[in-house]
Amino acid sequence: MTIRKRDVAVMQLEEIRTAKQRHAFLRDMERCIDAERPFVVLDCSNLDQLDKSGVHLLLCCLEEAMKRNGDLKLAGLHAAAETALQSFGAVGLFEIHDTTASAVSSFYKLPTDSSSRQVTRETRTHPDGAV
Repeated sequence: MTIRKRDVAVMQLEEIRTAKQRHAFLRDMERCIDAERPFVVLDCSNLDQLDKSGVHLLLCCLEEAMKRNGDLKLAGLHAAAETALQSFGAVGLFEIHDTTASAVSSFYKLPTDSSSRQVTRETRTHPDGAV
């Protein structure tokens, strides 16, 4: 039996201010997840702020990946953006990594507990001190 290592798509997420930018990003995302069981990492290191529409965009991307039995992970999320995710109650839906490399490699690690989804923080903790 041969086990094939799946590719992981890495996309850079920048500030999206207009409907045209949002549409272009979603079109690019669609190309990345147009596969069986897509693995996607969104590099958020250039994203300073995250508002309601940004959180909605991330949720839409996660939903589309999950519809295809895949997953989407976030990398390089700044504290302000993570706080916004937390305030909208969405922080627990995403696996968050400090670096893109860490997020990519996490797709190839075996889960320690398959019954729960882990939220990963390598060096940073949430503002309330929880991991």
